[in-house]
Amino acid sequence: MICKRGWEYAPLPEQLGDFRVFLTLVWRHLGLPDPTAVQLDIARYLQHGPRRKVVQAFRGVGKSWITAAYVVWRLRAAPDLKFMIVSATRDRADNFSMFALKLIRDIPLLRCLAPLPGQRCSKTSFDVGPAHPDQAPSVTSKGIFSQITGGRADAIIADDIEIPNNSFTFAMREKLSEAVKEFDAVLKPGGSITYLGTPQTEQSLYNALPGRGYAMRVWPARYPDMERLSASGGERIAPMVRRALLADPARAGTPCEPARFSDADLRERELSYGRAGFQLQFMLDTRLSDATRYPLKLSDLIVMPCAPDTAPEKPVWGPAPALRIDDAPCLGLDGDALYASARLEGERLPYAGAVMAVDPSGRGDDETACVVLKMLNGFLYLTALRAFRNGYDEEVLRDIALLALREKVRKVIIESNFGDCMFTKLIAPYFTRIYPVALEEVRHAGCKEARIIDTLEPVLNQHKLVVDPGVVAADGAQAGESGGLGLSYRLFHQMTRITKERGSLRHDDRLDCLAMAVGYWTSSMGQDPDRRMARRRAELLQEELKAWRDGTKGTLSIAGCAGQTAHFSFRSCAAPVALSQSVSPGRRLSWLNHAAAKGFSHRS
Repeated sequence: MICKRGWEYAPLPEQLGDFRVFLTLVWRHLGLPDPTAVQLDIARYLQHGPRRKVVQAFRGVGKSWITAAYVVWRLRAAPDLKFMIVSATRDRADNFSMFALKLIRDIPLLRCLAPLPGQRCSKTSFDVGPAHPDQAPSVTSKGIFSQITGGRADAIIADDIEIPNNSFTFAMREKLSEAVKEFDAVLKPGGSITYLGTPQTEQSLYNALPGRGYAMRVWPARYPDMERLSASGGERIAPMVRRALLADPARAGTPCEPARFSDADLRERELSYGRAGFQLQFMLDTRLSDATRYPLKLSDLIVMPCAPDTAPEKPVWGPAPALRIDDAPCLGLDGDALYASARLEGERLPYAGAVMAVDPSGRGDDETACVVLKMLNGFLYLTALRAFRNGYDEEVLRDIALLALREKVRKVIIESNFGDCMFTKLIAPYFTRIYPVALEEVRHAGCKEARIIDTLEPVLNQHKLVVDPGVVAADGAQAGESGGLGLSYRLFHQMTRITKERGSLRHDDRLDCLAMAVGYWTSSMGQDPDRRMARRRAELLQEELKAWRDGTKGTLSIAGCAGQTAHFSFRSCAAPVALSQSVSPGRRLSWLNHAAAKGFSHRS
């Protein structure tokens, strides 16, 4: 039929009402093989999915091409629709719109959409012929950080808006997160927003979108294992992939599209990308990438009650499922958790030392943080954590001094900040009056993030940091603010999200303070607790034996934990003396031999 403006325009044939059919025609026109099962499934989701959705598919599947075909299919059915294409860079968005315009010009069925003289027709924006005059073009392309406000669109396509260059640091991710909020100001009532892309990190914007009301669907290059299918986020795997895997679990690890990406081809790509890169770009799985990028794990900590004055000689780490602490909030990445100690070895002894570290607040919304870290046998015990938003108030300075008194610290180290050591000068009178103790200032240079990781990573890898449950609770209670922003103040959130890139955290006060305290004990960390326990027991035995030999006459009885008792007769016996101390059978035999070597005779 001839429309009122003179163009030859007819509705789409009924059989092309299914976008999958239209996509097949486009693919054939481009000389491509017919769409694969995955491509057709993506096409179906674009047509019938919710108005707000996220499409995550492996590299090379053609999700941008499919979506460009979807845009012109929608325009062919409703020419007055307005589409906005947004990408990380303007060039990327322009390529999308130019591909859509080329389809319009080359495919006979779409030529009626070609822009007419007087209409917009450029790589940044164009109109379709049958569209009525409007301020907004039929298709416009934008960079994510360009001026989006002021435009209007029925549908927004966010194509790869997240790339490594705009998502490495917290500030970058926050800027991106704020930028996409403009979509709602642009979107017309009843409009749709579709994200296309692959996540770059665990803190990817895409992973946060389900919390904002978006539906997510994931098409990996290989069938995932059953563990991922049942893990958090596994419900986002495309139903066609889930059904096939549940019907035949042996498919796990095999290609989802063997006709296009054979197993050999995927193995070559995995060798090229590396395991972490392949998991991220082709399996859409951030877990391995996060494991290599975020070096500090909560599961490396030992969580157990810490006494004020004593600690066990050796707490043993062991992340068994039975030891997992489920009643405390866990701020680690997926699969991370807090675990209690497996067992305690040796006796409880007084701490070898206790230090308080204070990180004064800087400008803005930073905190003044202080931690108390005690040491015994090379193990560090985090017994207290406090954080204050008004770090220079009289009440805050007094509370810090009172905390040092209560924890019986032997030294306070304070980070030197701007103001010519002003914080130390302000707090010194409170320590003089409340708890006289040595104050020492420390200065740091270089990249803060790298320094923190280099200090904490070896200690956590060796499971030498013990945390009191009260610290875990206090960390949450003093989060500073509610909501998602409050998480950025929490120690264990900072610990598991820090990377060596500058500015990777919005707030790092508590973590930096902990790193200062750990750094103080670095020279004392090279201790073998087993050797120290053995040496201490040998010294105790020698002292006991010397006392009995020099000052008493009688029989020495050493009782083993097996219920047996060994008796030793002093050379000058007058009265029996019993030693009631349980030891292991191996240790008991060692004591017997040692006592015999000292001149005691054994009798049963």
